[in-house]
Amino acid sequence: MRRTILATIAAASLLLGLAACGADDEAGGPGDTLKVGVSPVPHGEILKYVKDNLAAREGLKLEIVEFNDYIQPNVALRDKQLDANYFQHVPYLEEEKRTKGYQFTALKPVHIEPLGVYSKKVKSLAEVPDKAVVAIPNDPSNSGRALNLLASQGLIKLKDGAGVKATRTDIVDNPKQLQFKELEAAQLPRSLDDTTLSVINGNYAIETNLNPAKDALVLESGKDNPYANLVVVRTGDENDERIQKLEKLLHSAEVKQFIENKYQGSVLAV
Repeated sequence: MRRTILATIAAASLLLGLAACGADDEAGGPGDTLKVGVSPVPHGEILKYVKDNLAAREGLKLEIVEFNDYIQPNVALRDKQLDANYFQHVPYLEEEKRTKGYQFTALKPVHIEPLGVYSKKVKSLAEVPDKAVVAIPNDPSNSGRALNLLASQGLIKLKDGAGVKATRTDIVDNPKQLQFKELEAAQLPRSLDDTTLSVINGNYAIETNLNPAKDALVLESGKDNPYANLVVVRTGDENDERIQKLEKLLHSAEVKQFIENKYQGSVLAV
């Protein structure tokens, strides 16, 4: 009888211990590693600076997972393969939530990668010939962003109120009869041999050794720019202690200085 009681107590203790461990794993305790998905440049470089130079002082353990597209980081976050991601801006996130039903929350803006217009064929926008081929991103938020940049330079005119969600159907005047080609954002740098203009996201420009501050024919302004990149988490994880520590470090004076020194205007700290 005594042996039976002791065995029952031991089994119950083991089950309780396993349940407690499972709860800790699900919630992510303060000592656990924070797994963050990033685009390699500049997000991965910024986060590596945080990991190597700042994280220890907050007791934060970071694992950086790199992605080379804009689709998988959100899939991995939804599937709990990541604790957070850091690669996107709010207009892109809102479109992803609308079309895919993600229950995500954006945190504070960290940096802006100005979208730029690049060319191997012309040295200024004034030289763009009639019926020139122009490549733009194919995801809705960044294609609208590209069209707005082109409109700000007088190459096209968009209908009133088109805003950040502008599409090619919103073009009301195209005096040079530009021919638009929509490509996955990561493919845009490679399109330069085949286009007159390519409108390229800052991270992909930098990855392919373009210097936005020097090589772009025109760059977005950082002022009142809605496309700041930020950390995104599953809704409900905003107060995770590890997330709070990461946010504190990403918005520190040290990270701001790192961005300014390394990217020389090609990436702008918010």
